Amino acid sequence: MCKNSSSQTHPPTMTDPEANLHAPLILISPGQERSHRPLLVSLAIKEANSIARIALPVIMTGLLLYCRSMISMLFLGRLGNLSLAGGSLALGFANITGYSVLSGLSTGMEPICGQAFGAGRHSLVGLTLQRTILLLLFTSLPISLLWLNMNKILLFFGQDEDIATQAQLYLIYSLPDLFAQSLLHPLRIYLRTQSMTLPLTFCAALAIIFHTPINYLLVIRLNLGIRGVALSGVWTNFNIVISLVVYILISGVYKKTWAIPSLMECLKGSKSLVNLAIPSCISVCLEWWWYEIMILLCGVLHNPRATVSSMGILIQTTSLVYIFPSSLSFSVSTRVGNELGAIRPEKAKLSAMVGFVYSFVLGFSALFFAIMVRKKWATLFSNDEEIIALTSAVLPIIGLCEMGNCPQTTGCGILRGTARPKIGANINLCCFYFVGMPAAVWMGFFAGFGFEGLWLGLLAAQGACAVAMVVVLGRTDWEVEAKRAKELTGGGGDVGDIKDFQDDELLKSDCISESSLNSSNHLADANQTFV
Repeated sequence: MCKNSSSQTHPPTMTDPEANLHAPLILISPGQERSHRPLLVSLAIKEANSIARIALPVIMTGLLLYCRSMISMLFLGRLGNLSLAGGSLALGFANITGYSVLSGLSTGMEPICGQAFGAGRHSLVGLTLQRTILLLLFTSLPISLLWLNMNKILLFFGQDEDIATQAQLYLIYSLPDLFAQSLLHPLRIYLRTQSMTLPLTFCAALAIIFHTPINYLLVIRLNLGIRGVALSGVWTNFNIVISLVVYILISGVYKKTWAIPSLMECLKGSKSLVNLAIPSCISVCLEWWWYEIMILLCGVLHNPRATVSSMGILIQTTSLVYIFPSSLSFSVSTRVGNELGAIRPEKAKLSAMVGFVYSFVLGFSALFFAIMVRKKWATLFSNDEEIIALTSAVLPIIGLCEMGNCPQTTGCGILRGTARPKIGANINLCCFYFVGMPAAVWMGFFAGFGFEGLWLGLLAAQGACAVAMVVVLGRTDWEVEAKRAKELTGGGGDVGDIKDFQDDELLKSDCISESSLNSSNHLADANQTFV
């Protein structure tokens, strides 16, 4: 039931946006509701375009970086089975102990930067970038010590000595990559939260062009072997970092956001960053680590050579497919954060809803892709009939997993945009390890499903995650989230754009003021011209 919020009767003016909040309220008639549908559709289309403009370059960047990984694996394969096994083991260890941690911690800056940029607090964006770089560099120190002692750790767990030695060699020469990643992750988020994603694609493309020649020089010409593959990866990442820094300096992006604070100022305000970074890191790591655990479980199934090989192919496949929902997640996180920072909660809600629609489209597309290529995909990687059969049987299950993974990943992005990564971490913990893991072990080892059972466990986890995300986001109070964003960014976010303000008010409820209806009709004409 709608009630009058005030006894005021004078019509609101465009110079007084607060007036619409106090005007007499009436219920929208069916005719009036229909007249506003084109405007709501217009706003949704406009939001869909905004999300796509951010996401498409991120997708291209992800595909380029995926190509880089494949090139490195090809050069490892040329060195022989021992180098390939050692490099693969090293990469798995590096993902678990290093790259997942740095990637997860860096996402803690995403809600702060996104909301601060939306609130017009540009100096906080630059300050958060510096704090995050310091946090990642500090975290890299214990990771480096762990990598230096990897050989002892692997031998303790019974790994082959020759393979462990090769893996140790690879990681030693990858140590500078921790420094590169400590710069690269924050720089990418710094630009992305300002909706600048096309430069990331150009910088990645430039670096990838030189990746193959660098590998050829170090691995073949200088005969550095596995050390050359590791160094080429480091070299390429530094090329991306340098090109991003050059772009930031030449374009002048830094001018509004950059300040040189004292070390004490950086440390003093880092509590909010750490509070967001730790649960973000846990959420990312829980998902990354699942796949490494699946590889270990494959090793104790019947015919481990075939199951582990098939698992490797399928993980490469899921990594390729994951580029699309993760890019959407980053884009939606940026849009939600920007709108909350600007105190436009209903537009933030619209961003989340449009993002979810995109995620279901991606999920259906992934399922269609998996079904269509299931008989041919494995032949690109292996000629072994058993490996091909296992891979073909599981690909449709992976397609179903993506039906849950795409909304789940997008939901995690929305939670990051609202500065609630702890909820995402709790959902991942419960769904992956309390639902998915028991289901995978039971179906894989006790119910007779074998290799397929492990992936059915993942399907259970992804389905539970998707349902949990829908419930959590469906119960989100966007007005409260806007207030939290104002607190996080230090009280910014005054609405200075009447058009955006009225767009938000139109989305707010089915109770609006009579005078708001009149002004919204004029706004609809303006929007039709814009779109």
